[in-house]
Amino acid sequence: MSVGSRACRVFTFLALAAWAQSASSAPQAAGPIAAALQRFVDDGTVAGAVGLVADRDGVRWLDAVGKSNLASGRAMAKDDIFWIASMTKPMTGAAVAMLEEEGRLSASDPVEKYLPEFRGMWVIASQSKEEMVLRRAARPITIHDLLTHSSGLNDLEPPRHDCSLAELVMAYSQKPLLFEPGSQWKYCNTGINTLGRIVEVVSGKAYAAFMRERLFEPLDMGDTTFWPSGEQLGRLAKSYKQKEGGGLEETGIRHLKGDLSDQTRTAFPMGGLFSTARDVSRFYRMLLNGGALEGRRVLKAETVARMTSTQSGDLKTGFVDGMSYGYACGVVREPQGVTAMLSPGTFGHGGAHGTQSWADPKRGIAYILMIQRAGLPNADGSDMRRAFQEAAAKAFP
Repeated sequence: MSVGSRACRVFTFLALAAWAQSASSAPQAAGPIAAALQRFVDDGTVAGAVGLVADRDGVRWLDAVGKSNLASGRAMAKDDIFWIASMTKPMTGAAVAMLEEEGRLSASDPVEKYLPEFRGMWVIASQSKEEMVLRRAARPITIHDLLTHSSGLNDLEPPRHDCSLAELVMAYSQKPLLFEPGSQWKYCNTGINTLGRIVEVVSGKAYAAFMRERLFEPLDMGDTTFWPSGEQLGRLAKSYKQKEGGGLEETGIRHLKGDLSDQTRTAFPMGGLFSTARDVSRFYRMLLNGGALEGRRVLKAETVARMTSTQSGDLKTGFVDGMSYGYACGVVREPQGVTAMLSPGTFGHGGAHGTQSWADPKRGIAYILMIQRAGLPNADGSDMRRAFQEAAAKAFP
């Protein structure tokens, strides 16, 4: 055998070995998961979807099915951008946790310590068509109450697309509480927006800037933003709703008014973010890794453990049975129904247009589902969420 022939064989062997190593670490195809998603495209439930399964080390599976734009026929792509809505909430919770780690606030602090407009809150004692009877709240609202949706804060629709958090939160403080702080669980967008304002007051930075500098940039979440623009808008998955008589029609994005790239538009801590499946998975991989990702520490392990464990006590919480609440995220207490395939202690959040992000710390697996489907009766309890998680759990036990 010639020296050249031997060298060629050695090179070929090394190239094949390198290819095998690369293939083993790359996202793996899992046909049954894509098939589970495709079924909901075929029956007209959604226009398209992106699914992702990750573990602590990286992405295990990523695929896209259907269309991101029915009018143009554009196929859904793996890096398409979605309005993730209330999946923003756990990220806001992480921002509050960072400040608590630094000793700049405590979850047990009364909100009025940072926002004096919340002093002396009133509670609705009784209400009829003719009158409303108020009484003083038995105790102040705490940051813990805001994080666990147990504050009693009332709803309020923003009057303009460009309200500051300071304006909105001042308005929240002027409405009577629905119940005594800590006595009930009621999903509360105004409470999470109030957390964003506390982040501003304590950090001295605009909420969106704090999120970018302290969370998105360190985690390399380059497609996560409150204001998609330029090339990102070209990758935006359109939102759809069912139309009368069957089929899907395009619809606007709930809560967000005005041009999506207009940076005067309010950056809502309760649900203003746009992101990709990859970016969302990096946030959940950080949590699965106890607050660090690829050598960058964002949170302490003990902080992550507190955030992602039950903090709502015995209150009945969530939109499906068997749930509890951590700090701005749901926690599976007793797996059942749509969560039956998940371990106790799985944490995460859904979004108004059907997006879902859940991390199972026992298995070390995160499940990310990205769709844009308005009008689902219960996004957390959707058949599509169940089918995706069942297929993914079987493929990656």
